[in-house]
Amino acid sequence: MITLHHLNKSRSKRIIWLLEELGVEYQIKPYLRNSETFFAPPELKNIHPLGKSPVIEDDGLVISESGAITEYLIDKYGQGKFAPARGTNAYVEYSQWLHFAEGSAILPLLLKIFVAKDGCKTNFLADYADAEMLKILSYVEQCLEGKKYLVDEQLTGADIMMSMIVENLVATGAISNFSNLGRYAQQLASHDAFKKADQVEAEYS
Repeated sequence: MITLHHLNKSRSKRIIWLLEELGVEYQIKPYLRNSETFFAPPELKNIHPLGKSPVIEDDGLVISESGAITEYLIDKYGQGKFAPARGTNAYVEYSQWLHFAEGSAILPLLLKIFVAKDGCKTNFLADYADAEMLKILSYVEQCLEGKKYLVDEQLTGADIMMSMIVENLVATGAISNFSNLGRYAQQLASHDAFKKADQVEAEYS
């Protein structure tokens, strides 16, 4: 059975969604952030030296990093779903979006969170974060024109990876001026497995 080491309010919620979509048997080992520092508990380092989540255990393997976990689970359990066929142009597009979520897209979001938490006036960082955020939002908005999903008009691991970015944009209100992104957010949230991931996350928070 797959074990998901799940930290509340973290990237691992989207792995719950993927596991639910795949219909595989899994169990959750929950961890809670420190309520004051928001750091992960030290116990997570017993599973992986970085002490971060998500991490899964499956068939003796310990796998970290959301993108790697997503690729592994879809390759092993997807039965041809949730990713285009390898060697196709669609797979190349899929792979770019899969890595975009934790590459280009996450940086401005994190910078804005850090600037807000720091609470000090910055000489450069705040303006840079705003400019990068607008660039990312405009790019995704354009790419979603006339589309329900990122690739091949079907739910893939790329959409599941992007869901955390989209949920952050919804929560902060940053999505309000981007109609395609708003429609995309509603499309992702319409999946039963997405709703189940919400429920599971809430149980362990």
